[in-house]
Amino acid sequence: MNQNTDPPDDAAARLAALERENAELRRRLDAAADAGPAQAAPAQEHHRARSATAVVLILLGALLAPVGVVAAWAERTLTDTDRYVATVAPLAKDPVVQQAVAGRLTTAVMDKIDVGAVLDDVQQGLDERGIAPRAARAITALEGPLTSGVESFVRNAADRVVESDQFESAWDQANRVAHEQLVQVMQGNGGDVAQISQNGELTIQLGGLVDILKQRLVDRGLTLAGNLPSINATFTVMQSSQLVEIQNRYAQIVALGTWLPWIVLVLLAAGVVVAVHHTRTLVVAGLALAAAMVVLGIGLAIGRGLYLDALSGKVMRLDAAEVVFDQLVSFLRVTLRTVGVLGLVVALAAYLGGSSASARGLRSGIGKGMGRMRDWAEGRGVSTGPAGVWLARYRNVARIAVIALAALVLLLAGSPTPALIVGIAAGAVVLILLIELVARPGAAGPAP
Repeated sequence: MNQNTDPPDDAAARLAALERENAELRRRLDAAADAGPAQAAPAQEHHRARSATAVVLILLGALLAPVGVVAAWAERTLTDTDRYVATVAPLAKDPVVQQAVAGRLTTAVMDKIDVGAVLDDVQQGLDERGIAPRAARAITALEGPLTSGVESFVRNAADRVVESDQFESAWDQANRVAHEQLVQVMQGNGGDVAQISQNGELTIQLGGLVDILKQRLVDRGLTLAGNLPSINATFTVMQSSQLVEIQNRYAQIVALGTWLPWIVLVLLAAGVVVAVHHTRTLVVAGLALAAAMVVLGIGLAIGRGLYLDALSGKVMRLDAAEVVFDQLVSFLRVTLRTVGVLGLVVALAAYLGGSSASARGLRSGIGKGMGRMRDWAEGRGVSTGPAGVWLARYRNVARIAVIALAALVLLLAGSPTPALIVGIAAGAVVLILLIELVARPGAAGPAP
């Protein structure tokens, strides 16, 4: 007889228990089905609210990003002397600017040299010595050619001054001193080196360079230059009616440049945190930031054209004004490119770490490739051993540490550039791939 055969009463009891359990499960399923739509509606409304909030936050961050970049550039240029000198120092080596400065120096010196008065003295001396009047009149006729010759002589000396190393050092020192005066001007105080006129001209005094030119002229035989009075010559760095407004809004610009970039980052980060799908929203935030920098670049190009058009016919050397403008906004261009590249890198990293089918497939392919390389190495006696098993156990922690280290290096960088961001991102990718390669899954234990 089979000892495992259940009595009929026990089988009937178990069958009844199963039927009761089945009925209870059906009742719960029906109740859940009835309550499902009522519970799903609030959840959907909550998701919509979060998505709408995320869109608003990211849109605000993207719209404020160009303003934040410009404000940060203006604040650093106005308040950081080293940054200002680094910005304008290359102008001393630019041939167009050198020619413009040489022309300004020549004009300033020639305004003080009265060739006609000198010839009058010569003519008077000839008359006192009884020289024929015809000879005296001939001396007077030489005024035009002599003036042209003196001007050519002075211009040649001015060209040599601006092409010398002495000019570069004098230019750097003058701009360093001028920046301190510039801050005073922006704060509403007067300055002797840098001034903003009522029509929006930012000028720098060239008195020191005029003294160098006068000494050069004396050394080359034009002793008349040594008797010239003090010459007050200036060079216009920028001319725009907006400079007066900047002077009036100096405190607001400093505040915006300090806090607005952080506000933009907080808005974008809050949008990602509030969103339902974080990685997808991070991709959107990165692309929005890059798009905002493209818009800023287009706006900068349009502003450059409008600025030069406004100066057309008002300045003698429009090409010099163009060079000065491009140099003054050079750090702004670097900044917008850096932020744009950062947005693209963040968007790409978020996509690769996302849950889309293409991203999962790419990660799976990379993992399989690393596994084959590891198996190939272990087949030849090369293995990471227990260290690889330990790394495999804490693989996610190692990845987070690499990303955090890359972010820390980027934050500590004094002047990040697009090349630096790409280099840091490439280094982080290499380290993460090395983690995948070195991590060695441990042997499977017995099934529980």
